[in-house]
Amino acid sequence: MKKATIPEEKRSQSHGKFSTNAPCKNSRILTHFLTGATLNRFEAEKLGDHCLNSTISTLKNTHGLNIHRQWEKVPNRWGTPCHVRRYQLLDADKEQAARVLAQLLGRTPPSEL
Repeated sequence: MKKATIPEEKRSQSHGKFSTNAPCKNSRILTHFLTGATLNRFEAEKLGDHCLNSTISTLKNTHGLNIHRQWEKVPNRWGTPCHVRRYQLLDADKEQAARVLAQLLGRTPPSEL
């Protein structure tokens, strides 16, 4: 069976240089942090991040962001307490985080970081 295709002249053209793809998990996590919110690994699931510690490591090692870490005890899905890290972007790093986010979203050339 032949696939239906849209003729090239009727396909939507991209307007501007911004991507229409969903933001990457790094940008979703940074956006969350820039609101002043904190996250642990279970809360990060709602943002589509299944391994928050790796994302935090990338933000630190690749982008130079210092993210505060603090141990906390929370119930797991069965109600048993478990230890997890709560992550928070400190106010001193928000300006740099905003620049990194702009670059991740394609709004700032990497040379301006």
